[in-house]
Amino acid sequence: MMCEDKVILVEGHSDKKRLLAVLAEPVEIVCTNGTVSPYKLEELLAPHEHQDIYVFVDADASGDAIRALFKRDYPEAIHLYTERVYRQVETTPYRALALILLAANFKVHPDLLF
Repeated sequence: MMCEDKVILVEGHSDKKRLLAVLAEPVEIVCTNGTVSPYKLEELLAPHEHQDIYVFVDADASGDAIRALFKRDYPEAIHLYTERVYRQVETTPYRALALILLAANFKVHPDLLF
């Protein structure tokens, strides 16, 4: 059963798998699978219009483009950021991901915090 009030949007399946390993609660994670247009974004998010939308994309040009689109079309979305030194969500250490998600009020596996 998925959490009723939160959805995280990521770029790819590797990002999704990485976050699922950190989260200690059921959360729907939606993959953009690359380049996103306003139409594609609307199509992806239509089933989640009553949920809090979190955007967790890479710290690179592709991720910046997705964020810009979100900030314009979905200003209510909450943005989560990996550090630029890690560049990608999928290469961010588990502990760093856990701290980012914890700060956004997600439940994470406590053993990843130490």
